[in-house]
Order: sequence, then C-alpha cells, then structure tokens
Amino acid sequence: MQRFAVLGGAEGPRLQALLAAAVAEWQAAGLRVAGTLAEAHGLPGRACGAGFLRDIGSGRAFPMFFETPPAGTACHLDATGVEAAAAAVLGQIAGCDLVVLSKFGKLEAAGGGLAPVFAAAIAAGRPVLTSVSDLHREACFRFAPQARPLPAEAAAIRGWWAGIARLAA
Repeated sequence: MQRFAVLGGAEGPRLQALLAAAVAEWQAAGLRVAGTLAEAHGLPGRACGAGFLRDIGSGRAFPMFFETPPAGTACHLDATGVEAAAAAVLGQIAGCDLVVLSKFGKLEAAGGGLAPVFAAAIAAGRPVLTSVSDLHREACFRFAPQARPLPAEAAAIRGWWAGIARLAA
C-alpha cells in the first residue's frame, strides 16, 4: 500500500472539499492530522485563485496572494505565505498520524512552497494525502514516484486510509 496518495481529475474546489471532509472524519476518529487546506480568498475580479492556506493543526490562515499581481502577470500567488505555512507545519510532522497537504502545484514543482513538508513527511514515514492538477501531475510523480493516484472520491480516500491502517495494525 503506497503511503503517498494523490487526488486528481477534478477542479480545485472539489478536491479541497474532499480533503477537508477527510480531515474532519479523521480528526473525529481521534487521529492527529498535520498539514494544510486551501481556502478561497473570496475577492471579486481575481483571475488567480490563490487564497489562504489553513494550518490544520493550529487553524491559522496564511494568505498566499498579493493584493496586486507582479507586473506582467495576472497571477496573485505569493510564495511567502505558502512558505510560512510550510514552516508552521514542519514542526508538526513528528507528532502526527498522517499529513494532508492542499496540493502539489507550481511552487512545489520548482522545489519551493510545501515541498519541504512533503519531503519531511516522506522521510518520517508518515502517510501523505494531497491533490494535483493535470498541469503539475508529471512533476508530482517525479517528486514522489511511490505516489498512488486516487480518483476524486471520498470512497477512494477511505479505501486508501483503510489499507494504511491495516498495515499499521
């Protein structure tokens, strides 16, 4: 059973809703979950969807968008917020049962963003659940060749976790 699972095949909001539901279910069952969930910014007129990263452990929200995009781009993504969220989550890896990270995206594909958290979770042997868009899928599987693709379905997530839990028992 691969301990690194990647959701794909759906739009970002659907993937984040699935991750959030899984986190809520696992926390209700007493599991210690570390990581991040992406939340929308709710700002009108934005071409870029970068919003907030919510630290699952503390509940703290990290803005990951510029008020005004850098010259020559419509993207509001601010790597500083993602890196701050990553730094906050890194210290939680050792004491958690599993890690859920909002997504493997362009920052992670370039070795930044949440990449250090992905690497730390893998090194610590923690199960990891994340999502990826088709655009960054290849980079994600290069980063984590052991990763198992999962369809964007709650039943697939539950099945993956049940397999992990059986191995741990």
